[in-house]
Amino acid sequence: MAPPQGQMRPGRQLAVLGFIFVVLYSLVFFSGGASGGWKDRLEPRLGLDLIGGTRLTLEATNSIDGKPPTSANLEEARQIIESRVNAYGVAEAEVVTEGNRNIVISLPGENRELTDVGSAAELRFRKVLKAADGSGTVAAPATPAPSGSVSPAPSGSASPKASGSASPKASGSASPKVTGSPSAGGQGGGAPAPSASASATPSGSASPSAPAASPSASEAPVSQSIEEQRKAVEKKVGAPAWAAASGLQAPADLATNPALAETLKPFGTLSPQEIAVLTPQMQFNVPTITCAQLDKRPPASIKDEKQQAVACEGGAAKYLLDQAKVLGTDVKDANAVLDQASTWVVSLNFTGDGQSKWTELTREAFGNTGGACDQTALGQDGKCRVAVVLDNEIVSSPEIQGVLTGDSQITGSFDNTSANALASQLRYGALPVTFVPQEQQNVTATLGDSHLRAGLLAAGIGMLLVIVYSFFYYRLLGSVIFLSLVLSALLVFGALVVLGRSIGFTLTLAGIAGMIVSLGVAADSFVIYFERLKDEIREGRSPRSAVPRAWIRARRTIVSANAITLMSAVVLYIVSVGTVKGFAFALGLATVLDLVVVFLFRHPIMTMFARTPAFLSPRVSGLGRALPPRSADPGTARNSRVKEA
Repeated sequence: MAPPQGQMRPGRQLAVLGFIFVVLYSLVFFSGGASGGWKDRLEPRLGLDLIGGTRLTLEATNSIDGKPPTSANLEEARQIIESRVNAYGVAEAEVVTEGNRNIVISLPGENRELTDVGSAAELRFRKVLKAADGSGTVAAPATPAPSGSVSPAPSGSASPKASGSASPKASGSASPKVTGSPSAGGQGGGAPAPSASASATPSGSASPSAPAASPSASEAPVSQSIEEQRKAVEKKVGAPAWAAASGLQAPADLATNPALAETLKPFGTLSPQEIAVLTPQMQFNVPTITCAQLDKRPPASIKDEKQQAVACEGGAAKYLLDQAKVLGTDVKDANAVLDQASTWVVSLNFTGDGQSKWTELTREAFGNTGGACDQTALGQDGKCRVAVVLDNEIVSSPEIQGVLTGDSQITGSFDNTSANALASQLRYGALPVTFVPQEQQNVTATLGDSHLRAGLLAAGIGMLLVIVYSFFYYRLLGSVIFLSLVLSALLVFGALVVLGRSIGFTLTLAGIAGMIVSLGVAADSFVIYFERLKDEIREGRSPRSAVPRAWIRARRTIVSANAITLMSAVVLYIVSVGTVKGFAFALGLATVLDLVVVFLFRHPIMTMFARTPAFLSPRVSGLGRALPPRSADPGTARNSRVKEA
């Protein structure tokens, strides 16, 4: 019986393989993304763990009402975060979504603090209705000092929550303010120029004559999820504490009522997540609910602009805030600039509709319309203050001393970094999804180089062990294994370079591990083929005819084994996140290219070897006892040929 027709011309398969190599390495050296010298063109795109850099994974959280993020919102958030990262001016920044709730930010070659780029940046402008002590002390509320002002503590952090933070104290230093841009029409109504002061009264309690909070704020409809969480908190603090807190109409003076202090004590043990589900009035009126708890509430805890809110400034001043009348979406542009005093401020340019809202808000605050702001919340000149709230915290709370009809500025203890960070967040808009930063990985270039050497050493040792064992067990056939592994490695390397330029694939330490594992898959296919070849020869066939027959019988098994490995890699790639994706991708890529080498090199080269005299020697070929002795009786050989025919 003649061997299958496809095995008669092995040169065709080898020519196809040679064509693949020519095309692949033409792309490596001459594609559009290739630049630099020959050595530079041969460098694949390496990940952070191999060259150093920063990687941060942001995990999207469910909203307060328990709804998970949608894919559209996640993609919108990715684009906004990418714009913020690019504002750093870092080349080759990578921002990708993983799974249905993760966004991974990677900056190869740079070590940066990236936590702030995932801040929601929900900007709200709210009037300060009341002020109270948020430190958790039981001292009697202090009367606001006439000369008191908010002086932001200097901070070099790029975090907006640190920028412009304030410690209430009596001083004559410059304080945060909102001013009109000289080029934007100034102020209206003949009001004096905006003052550079903003009074704070963190320890003041609501006076009996202060206007009560709007009933709608505390009785606003809430979702079933929030209601269930409130019931859980009520059960935790106990019925007496819950009843006492619900009955408060103003911040309680615990110094004069020790019994009430003991009753409300359980609220001090609540977690920030539990504090977030309480009504604004309860958060504000219960003195044992401190700023330490309020500042750590989950993202988007005070996102609803139609509800009153409670937020802190400086870690000690607790404010009851009005509904948000101006939002971040009303800001057309934001830029970090130096003012006339050479201090950094964030200049705000409002949209047409936003400018009208801002003018109306400053008019209400300047005239204290309806007496909404009580004595504890007024500035030193007796005017209402407007809190600039970013996410859950107050950036600044300036006193409004004029009706502003043009562009304005947010001032505080900003430096170049913090002012630009805040301006970048406001400029590109708020994120539609809130995120919780996971562990940020900073890898130095030295550590990355060490990882690279270790990975390459492990890959080299793995390949060497496979080759040594192959030559020991299969002798001449070991050269087929050696050449196959070399060709597979060259194909994988070229593919990594091209994929790095075309789709941005980066080789990580996990990817190297995937390639090392693929060596085992390749070795399995050799064993299957060669052992099947021995079986064919033991059955009496000549090596020349046994090679194509063994291939036909082993081919299905080889394809099935590689297909299972490939499916495992695909599933792992789909369901995994982080560097595990790199492992799965590298394993799948190496498996596919191993199949290419199996069909276009291993099979035709074995056909060619079967025609050589050395292949007929048991000692040289590695077929061992499978081959009959060369001194065998001619009749026996003739009987073998008859049996084969």
